[in-house]
Amino acid sequence: MAVCFVNWQSDRGFPGELIHRMRLCILITLLAMLTLTAQTQPSPDSAGIRLFLSGDVMTGRGIDQVLPHPGAPRLHESFVTDARRYVELAERASGEISHPVSFDYIWGIALEAFGQLRPDLKVINLETSITSSEDFWPEKAVLYRMHPGNLPVLQAAGIHCVSLANNHSLDWGRQGLDETLSSLEGSGISLAGAGTNKAAAQAPAVFTVRGARLLVFALGFTGSGIPPLWEAGANRSGLFILPDYTDRSREAVITAIHRHARPEDIVIVSIHWGGNWGYAVSQAQREFARQLIDRGGVDLVHGHSSHHVKGMEVYKRKLILYGCGDLLTDYEGIGGHEAYRPDLSFLYFPTLSASNGNLLSLDLVPTRVRRFRLTRPDRADQAWLHRLLNRECAGVGLRFETLPEGALRLEVAN
Repeated sequence: MAVCFVNWQSDRGFPGELIHRMRLCILITLLAMLTLTAQTQPSPDSAGIRLFLSGDVMTGRGIDQVLPHPGAPRLHESFVTDARRYVELAERASGEISHPVSFDYIWGIALEAFGQLRPDLKVINLETSITSSEDFWPEKAVLYRMHPGNLPVLQAAGIHCVSLANNHSLDWGRQGLDETLSSLEGSGISLAGAGTNKAAAQAPAVFTVRGARLLVFALGFTGSGIPPLWEAGANRSGLFILPDYTDRSREAVITAIHRHARPEDIVIVSIHWGGNWGYAVSQAQREFARQLIDRGGVDLVHGHSSHHVKGMEVYKRKLILYGCGDLLTDYEGIGGHEAYRPDLSFLYFPTLSASNGNLLSLDLVPTRVRRFRLTRPDRADQAWLHRLLNRECAGVGLRFETLPEGALRLEVAN
């Protein structure tokens, strides 16, 4: 900033040229001060709201067993009856896991990415009950639960909000769901997609970020494996569930959004939908997501359920993620579907305009699960993920720039 030193006692007797120079110096100083103020106080839009989003985070079963407070290991599966067996399979595949591990252990390179990209809000799909309930759902073949004493594993990553509208939140019955709800409430972590009744399950988690109000809704489809009986009722706990992609289902979501959202709000809808395997995105899914944007005022659709990364699109400057893959699971060492590379995923960091929710950019940090921990994939795996996204997104005109350490970036033109 320019600084001028002048004699302020009087103009009298000063030559006209000196007075002119003094006034010019003052003008330059004021302009410099205004410029500095503009540089140090960016507008909300210039900074944007940066989010962290992920696919499925499953901290139960084997992962629960290596955390500081493992729950009862007994399982009710056809082939595995003890959760510690999944620890053995992972160790056989990748090496010893010296446990108990610290609560931040499983997050690995994600913690480094959080420090570098500094997201304003972290939202995950939590695909496990937080309970010690023994009231398991008998029709379910696979049941996930994490002991409530291990809930600090979510706090260690600074998670702000979890979606519970998925096919594992009631694995241990409504007693298990109720304990999950109370555990999250006691931890200060917000939730969406589940509640003590239908109104609560359809209500959003609400945040204020960079002066903007941001709402997170969550819902799931029965086609993703959610039992219809898990739906919340007027006086019954449960989830926000839809049976199909029909107009009636879409209107149920839009009605819930309009019940809570203001015109200026930024709205995120987290959706558990589709099958576990396969890259195809049905036209019904695409139309459902686009109608949420066109008629529901949604700014971002956060899709998950597939065990692997799927494609995405930017529709009218709004991001639609069709399948974020599995971020953290205990599937390590379990054979089958290797061609889809379910051990590989991304940390998703979209940046949205604070004024209108439009996508400004998207940063993707590749991950690989190894010994129940997020690690950095090698170059060959990074290249595989890059090719996958370019292939799956070619039809919607998206191309990704490669950054150091294998990260990808999508810039959106104004």
